Amino acid sequence: MKKQEKQMTTTRENGSLYTHIENKVATLEFGHPASNSFPSVLLERLANEFDKLSTNDEVSVIVLKSEGERAFCAGASFDELVSIDNLEEGKAFFSGFANVINAMRRCSKLIVGRVQGKTVGGGVGLAAACDYVLATEQASIKLSEFTIGIGPFVIAPAVERKISVSGLAELTLDATSWKNAYWAKEKGLYARVFETQNELDKEVEILSEKLASYNPEALAEMKKALWKGTEHWEELLIERAETSGKLVLSEFTKKALEKFRK
Repeated sequence: MKKQEKQMTTTRENGSLYTHIENKVATLEFGHPASNSFPSVLLERLANEFDKLSTNDEVSVIVLKSEGERAFCAGASFDELVSIDNLEEGKAFFSGFANVINAMRRCSKLIVGRVQGKTVGGGVGLAAACDYVLATEQASIKLSEFTIGIGPFVIAPAVERKISVSGLAELTLDATSWKNAYWAKEKGLYARVFETQNELDKEVEILSEKLASYNPEALAEMKKALWKGTEHWEELLIERAETSGKLVLSEFTKKALEKFRK
């Protein structure tokens, strides 16, 4: 039955988000027909869900995953990006991932990321905001924002926290290249990399069950310790969203995006 579910992906225009709680483990699964990308409404739902799970006494650990067997996450909705025509819209659009990362950061539960395939842009930020990430060999990453005249400013603090300034620079400045899963592991974004999704799922299950068996108070204190010194992100990430919102209105970016308009 599980294998059959894995094949299915949502056809909903605004994407899907499901939470399943069992044995103190909340599995949070998102999906979108466009390579599991995020329209603003889905990002808002995800941020709210993390806030909700943070105060749920029936949950000790959260597993974040996406639908299907291919891309983990293609970042924020490209259709929404190309339709931005003022600063207010731009700031609101880029605040989507800022709000999710902040919700993950302040969530009292440890978050395990399950990354089964390629991830781009905001999706890399999502993986970086998890506390522990397991991935497959197919889970290559790329930050291609420079190619359209913007930059990964909102997610940069989360990515830098995991892979250092040098790793962030390499990933951002080499904007057309994919970095493979082993590069991501070596840099610290992924904890472990597996050959197959079956192995990945088995290990995600083992790890989440182990974590859920530990003292929830100890887990919550560890979460605080891991994120110490990031309290200023509430303001920082929104400031970064404004920076990106300005850049998306630049002549350079408008020209770069013109070819993508429908």
